[in-house]
Amino acid sequence: MNVHVTKDDNISSRGAKSSEEIGHLRDEGGVFNAKTAELVSQHHVEITQSFPKEGWVEEDPKEILQSVYECIERTSEKLSELNIDITNIKAIGVTNQRETTLVWDKETGEPLYNAIVWLDLRTQSTVEHLIEKTPGKNKSHLQHKTGLPISTYFSAVKLCWLMDNVVEVNEAVRSQRAMFGTVDSWLIWSLTGGKNGGVHCTDVTNASRTMLFNIHTMEWDPDLCSYFDVPVEILPEVRSSSEIYGYMRSGSLVGIPISGCLGDQSAALVGQMCFKDGQAKNTYGTGCFMLKNTGVKPVMSEHGLLTTVAYKLGKDKPAHYALEGSVAIAGAVVRWLKDNLGILRASSEIETLAAAAGTSYGCYFVPAFSGLYAPYWEPSARGIICGLTQFTNKSHLAFAALEAVCFQTREVLDAMNRDSGTSLTQLQVDGGMTANKLLMQLQADILCIPVVRPSMSETTALGAAMAAGAAEGVNVWNLHPEDMISVTSEKYQPEIKPEESEFRYARWKKAVQKAMNWETMDQLSSENGEN
Repeated sequence: MNVHVTKDDNISSRGAKSSEEIGHLRDEGGVFNAKTAELVSQHHVEITQSFPKEGWVEEDPKEILQSVYECIERTSEKLSELNIDITNIKAIGVTNQRETTLVWDKETGEPLYNAIVWLDLRTQSTVEHLIEKTPGKNKSHLQHKTGLPISTYFSAVKLCWLMDNVVEVNEAVRSQRAMFGTVDSWLIWSLTGGKNGGVHCTDVTNASRTMLFNIHTMEWDPDLCSYFDVPVEILPEVRSSSEIYGYMRSGSLVGIPISGCLGDQSAALVGQMCFKDGQAKNTYGTGCFMLKNTGVKPVMSEHGLLTTVAYKLGKDKPAHYALEGSVAIAGAVVRWLKDNLGILRASSEIETLAAAAGTSYGCYFVPAFSGLYAPYWEPSARGIICGLTQFTNKSHLAFAALEAVCFQTREVLDAMNRDSGTSLTQLQVDGGMTANKLLMQLQADILCIPVVRPSMSETTALGAAMAAGAAEGVNVWNLHPEDMISVTSEKYQPEIKPEESEFRYARWKKAVQKAMNWETMDQLSSENGEN
């Protein structure tokens, strides 16, 4: 989660965000100059993830909130050390993991369970049962309203699990004390007063990832809520991505408006300034997320992509939509090599280790640890490493892991080109993994198009800052395309022949088929302990 602040007089947005970079979750605060888009000061705090059972991923909501307060205070102190008066800060923006799900008690202000993280798999059997009940056993049964397949990824099934399995949540819902939200809602409610008048809201980008939101009417959908048996009363009010939601009630920034809110991938799209129909970006963090701006009309995918709300930058501004390809495991594969296999002492070592081999030597790695997301949406898939020989060593595995990130991106890009009818001519990239130059070159080689990386990697934070600074009543950031601040970048050109790229990609596709249907529904149910 990130909180980003907008400062006038050359600092426009400061924000708070929860980010995951190369498998490490951290909370960040940063201050941006509204006139130059320069990152003036920042601070980050590591956040603990817990894994109570196989496939379960949780975070402590109170730790998330405390980390935001710490980021705000430490960043403010750093500004003072730079002789910058914090009264120059004019607005605060929030960006967050979009599908991570929380329920709390509005009377006590206490969370009723840990936050269930977007990657969590405990609802696999619930998803399978829901799909079984649809006409034709169709995972896209709700797509016409939500833009999404029925999947463990999204918030509605996580909320169902909480209501069915956590007594405190069930009782709070029945007694009308429960509040549901993604991380942005929890933060905005808490920062604006919590149980003493806190604002319970979310923005359209986060709402569009719940499976409860109609992306055409831009409202919570009564039929979807009924389908998942979710009371509409517990849901936050849906607002635009750029407007004043409320004001900080404590700390060094008391009285500053919170005026920007974007899910992390939408924030990166805004931060990369992809405001034109057809522009796209790919963010490399724990997962990989490619978004392509499709303008003011949603494009429904026929090739396994998501249709999502990209942004709505003002109450009276139109919503813009995006096609999205979501890859569950990107940077997380590096953490797996480090923590589970012990072949890295630090995640940053993977570039050197992979470069030592310079090839995977025919080894292919499909990191389907959480099933496969786009374009397959297959929860039964599991990770495999194939093509091993006696010659294969850890350097080859490291190279294959980086290639896996690139191949998954290629699959998403191919689907996006087919859905949109036009081929992307270059890919804009951001996120923690883009510091890996070998990965960026591999990505250009496997896509057969240039890869463009901005020199300022904090594009997600920047997007939240821009939304906050542009809000009516703040008006310190100009979002007119002709006035956009240009950001310097580095371009990676393909260096191998397309024939070699196609050969390697075809082998990857063969490996993916081997990973499919590894688990059965009965196994998923017993492993995840579902009621």
